[in-house]
Amino acid sequence: MAHHKHSNKIIHLKQLFIFIFGVALWFSPTPDGLTLQAWHLFSIFISIILAVILEAFPIFTASIIGLSFSVLTTTLTPKEAYSGFSQSFILLIIVAFLIARGVIKSGLGKRIAFLIIKKFGKSSLGLGYSMIAADMFIAPAFPSNTARSGVLFPIVNALAADSGSKVADGTRKKLGAYLMMTSMAGITISSAMWLTAMAANPAGVKMAQEFGVNISFGSWALAAFLPTLLAFIAIPWVLFKLFPPEIKHTPNAPEIAKQELEHMGNIHKNEYIMGFTFIAMVTLWVLSPVFGFDKTAVAFLGLAALMISNIFTMDDLAHEGRALGTLIWFAILYSMSSELNHLGFMSWLGDHISTFVIGYSWQMVYVLLVLAYVFIHYFFVSQTAQMLALFSVFLGVGVNTGVPAELLALMLLFATNFNAMITPQGSSANVIYLGSGYILSNEVYKYGGIITLLNSFIYLVFGSFWIIAVV
Repeated sequence: MAHHKHSNKIIHLKQLFIFIFGVALWFSPTPDGLTLQAWHLFSIFISIILAVILEAFPIFTASIIGLSFSVLTTTLTPKEAYSGFSQSFILLIIVAFLIARGVIKSGLGKRIAFLIIKKFGKSSLGLGYSMIAADMFIAPAFPSNTARSGVLFPIVNALAADSGSKVADGTRKKLGAYLMMTSMAGITISSAMWLTAMAANPAGVKMAQEFGVNISFGSWALAAFLPTLLAFIAIPWVLFKLFPPEIKHTPNAPEIAKQELEHMGNIHKNEYIMGFTFIAMVTLWVLSPVFGFDKTAVAFLGLAALMISNIFTMDDLAHEGRALGTLIWFAILYSMSSELNHLGFMSWLGDHISTFVIGYSWQMVYVLLVLAYVFIHYFFVSQTAQMLALFSVFLGVGVNTGVPAELLALMLLFATNFNAMITPQGSSANVIYLGSGYILSNEVYKYGGIITLLNSFIYLVFGSFWIIAVV
């Protein structure tokens, strides 16, 4: 009880600090080159971001507080403040959240994972590769890395426990710690592989359009293919060497997977429907630039198919409060970010940042911007919040100094995902793995930092040349 009261006191102090910070910024002199409206909106926006970083408020709460202030102070008109709710790409994210529940409910996600483990899971290293492969395969249908961790975690947990690696008896490092760390690391690259694998990706694509960069589902996948493949090859092996499991061979894992598959029985009708819907949606998304299909309409059609077949029901909708919450806070932050850009704040900030890179070649500016974007995530809890706050600024600075816009846009979008393991709180997907007890926070700082460096090297070096060659 005393600990709980102490924790609440710290939270209240953080909230008081955010309030004082926001008020002080609001009444401070407006910098040269900015309008009062732009400065006031920035005061609200940065207070929201800081509240999330300091964990003073959940991102949902901070966003609706910010929305209320921005409208009631007439900083934004209601039309401007609510404009994000009419964005089709945000609806795409929400519908994909609902479809993800169908993948889980139908059992298709679990079956795919167990089939891969049955085939490749005879060693600890093979299990590491199997878990990431399963993740990458189902990722296009999951716009939430957190939702995917919810599918993968129970499988990893079962494999560890059935192999005699348990937290309770002190054998977490026998196998479970390695598998948990590897699966968590895999999500950083599966989210970078597909445009629809993480909620922030479509938002970034939309923001990139303001710089004349048009990224399709297919061009994203092509650009991400080589660096993601190399990272897929490297990550399990590097962790196997630096954070090794005590068990090197897992001959029972394929048998465990086989038993689980037998328990699941023959492929259910719902799995066939889910699989067909999933393949059809991805195919239509790939073909959308050719035939002009609206990606959101394709997602709605997929959801309709699942509802007609009762894979997704109104009862499921009632349990998907997370989707509604995402719609609200995402739309709010996107509206504010867009209005900051329209009011000239982003270009003003970009001009100031540009003074630090004047005189460098565009190649050097490119590397500095990407690395700065990666490591600044150390201070962010939300990947999406960082992207909404910084993506347009960094892209604008790069374009103004001669960096190819498409190259930088893609790399910043990839970095939004592959930097997620830099801290334990770097992604909401990390939380479920940490909560297992198999891995410790200090281990994530150490080995997550190594994986972030590895990802940065692979994507910047090999990925950059690949993007220039194929996109």
